[in-house]
Amino acid sequence: MRLSEAKRDHYRKLARKQGFRSRAAYKLLQLNKKYNFLAEGNRVLDLGASPGGWSQAASDAIGEKGFVMAVDLRPVNVNRQNIGAIKGNVFDDKTLLDIGDGFDVVLSDMAPHMTGVWEHDQMRQENLARRASEIALRTLKPGGSFICKVFDGEGIVELVRDLRKGFDFVNMTKPKASRRESSELYVVCKGRHVN
Repeated sequence: MRLSEAKRDHYRKLARKQGFRSRAAYKLLQLNKKYNFLAEGNRVLDLGASPGGWSQAASDAIGEKGFVMAVDLRPVNVNRQNIGAIKGNVFDDKTLLDIGDGFDVVLSDMAPHMTGVWEHDQMRQENLARRASEIALRTLKPGGSFICKVFDGEGIVELVRDLRKGFDFVNMTKPKASRRESSELYVVCKGRHVN
């Protein structure tokens, strides 16, 4: 996106006005309004949390009795009582040990550094989504929810099919706050099956 377009971006302006660290917060707010997966007192795991917009939005939704664990390769500096942060790689087993389990909701807005080669970027995004789904299935409480960014492409059908084995409800959606030209979609999964 060009700087001139970014300056005109409605959600970017709104984020600045309302104190969110990124326009992405509105994607999560819109998804939650439609699918109602965040509740007062929830424990939330936010994968790929930097710069912290999703963590802030989740923090507001779950209130002071809830807790958000924000995880990213880069530091997440959101100064709120109910947000903790881990600087780590989701592909590193040590990071998974630090994360723990027993979450009500797992969020993933992770995205690769874009190369501009669509097939390569789509494959890297699919790998991130697969890893996020593995972590969600490992760390969620029974009945929990998983929300994950994907790029529209070949591997999505198989990923959704696999997720249907672990959740009662799985749906693909694109919130209004996503840029129209973006290929990003979100998989919303609710009702984690009991193992």
